[in-house]
Amino acid sequence: MPLTRCTWAEKGDLNYLAYHDTEWGVPVRDDRTQFEFLTLESAQAGLSWATVLKKREHYRRAFAEFDPVKVARFTPARIEKLLTNPGLIRNRLKISSAVTNAQLFLEVQAEFGSFSDYIWNFVDGRPIVNKWRDMKQVPATSPESDALSKDLKRRGFKFVGSTIMYAHMQAVGMVNDHLVGCFRHGECGKLGKRLSSD
Repeated sequence: MPLTRCTWAEKGDLNYLAYHDTEWGVPVRDDRTQFEFLTLESAQAGLSWATVLKKREHYRRAFAEFDPVKVARFTPARIEKLLTNPGLIRNRLKISSAVTNAQLFLEVQAEFGSFSDYIWNFVDGRPIVNKWRDMKQVPATSPESDALSKDLKRRGFKFVGSTIMYAHMQAVGMVNDHLVGCFRHGECGKLGKRLSSD
């Protein structure tokens, strides 16, 4: 019997399907993964997530395996070199913002102990589990993403509007927006409960 998935997952290639089945909505407490999604979501602004996923490995190599300490030290010359990389989205503002965001990411780590501790505070440390039955019900923003976006902007982060941050929250499992009929809704829900009890 075939698995029932969120309808958006059926519209992409096998990488897109695998992303839905194994990553999207899984609670993330690892700072490097948080930085990876922050970088990729910022790069996505105005584009499709499928486009970004296809370039993910190029980003991983170009951005030092998403090590924020290394990315924070990227020089203007390194940024210019990245702008010639056909595997990336060659937008100067987006690439420069990834470096700025890495520097600010380290500041947040220093203040809160980890970026994950900081960002999970916006949902009181546990995933918000929604019960949508249709993709039309899934919002583009939430009060939590509004608050997160506002605070990140106050700290100087770039490309962190509320829509981008809601997508980030979905990606790192702060929000479980799998449709209730999707096989991953319950699985991610169990992971969220385990996270909350740790």
